Amino acid sequence: QVQLVESGGGLVQAGGSLRVSCAASGRTISNYAIAWFRQAPGKEREFVARINRSGGTYYRDSVKDRFTISRDNAENTVYLQMNSLKPEDTAVYYCAATSTYYTLGTSQSQYDSWGQGTQVTVSS
Repeated sequence: QVQLVESGGGLVQAGGSLRVSCAASGRTISNYAIAWFRQAPGKEREFVARINRSGGTYYRDSVKDRFTISRDNAENTVYLQMNSLKPEDTAVYYCAATSTYYTLGTSQSQYDSWGQGTQVTVSS
């Protein structure tokens, strides 16, 4: 099973940018679809973005045109570039992996491996 470790979270002002990383070990990340989820205090965990093995991407509507998910197979890492951040983006961000193909891949139950999360805080 692949192990995932997130990093790059922090505190940023509204309108700013942040890039979080998801580093994989134990397996080659190119064999997996990787998704980012987030969980704000008192709220359920929600899907943010997904990149499949062929590089196809999918985003939740509220982050389209602001967030970009990408992968560097040589570094065995997936990134989430977040621009024009808003206070409502504040959450713990988790990456997750699955070796199964899903058309959308937006459900938590579709993912087998999870990282521990990284905190992103956007101040107003």
